[in-house]
Amino acid sequence: MSIPDHAGANFQTLLRAAAAGDLALVECADATTGETRYVICAVARDDGDHVLTPFGHLAPGNPYDAYVPPIGAAGPAIGAG
Repeated sequence: MSIPDHAGANFQTLLRAAAAGDLALVECADATTGETRYVICAVARDDGDHVLTPFGHLAPGNPYDAYVPPIGAAGPAIGAG
């Protein structure tokens, strides 16, 4: 499994925002279902306004149950307890 270039670039942007202290966790509504989501956003400023760039949302419930790691992944397996 290979991570696409755009995902790697977005991750690097997320790391820069974290290093600068420019991240926020924002409560939003899912545009399709209306369900509450907790969205990780980078925060920028534009002429005194805050601009939020969403990167993803926190997994509802137990994230260890939601994902399967790639085969042969280094480190502990997701869900290993």
